[in-house]
Amino acid sequence: MTDSKPEGELTLRTLAMPADANAAGDIFGGWVMSQMDLACGIRGAERAGGRVVTAAVNAMSFEKPMHVGDTLSVYTNITRLGRTSMTLKVEAWAQRYLTNTMVKVTEATFVMVAFDENGKPTPIPKDVP
Repeated sequence: MTDSKPEGELTLRTLAMPADANAAGDIFGGWVMSQMDLACGIRGAERAGGRVVTAAVNAMSFEKPMHVGDTLSVYTNITRLGRTSMTLKVEAWAQRYLTNTMVKVTEATFVMVAFDENGKPTPIPKDVP
């Protein structure tokens, strides 16, 4: 992964805190993945006009570490829209503490499914709400 420029829409931005790290100050990969999942939930719900759930996460590998104090920025891009599901390309970038340096930490593909109020898959509107 090259540290060029984020692709997609900035969907979530948050600060990595000591409770999110191991004893060496490296942020847990699970915390980063959780933030990516939150971003997909936000973007997916906006596009579906309602509730979405995570159906799959594909091909995630961590290229750079995050550290306590870094700001995590998660970018999402809807790459496929099905009848009840959507696929999002997700990138996680770290802005190093007290600098303007941005590095790509990881990227993945998430599949989200739209659900109705009864917990059943429901069609996603063709037009953006």
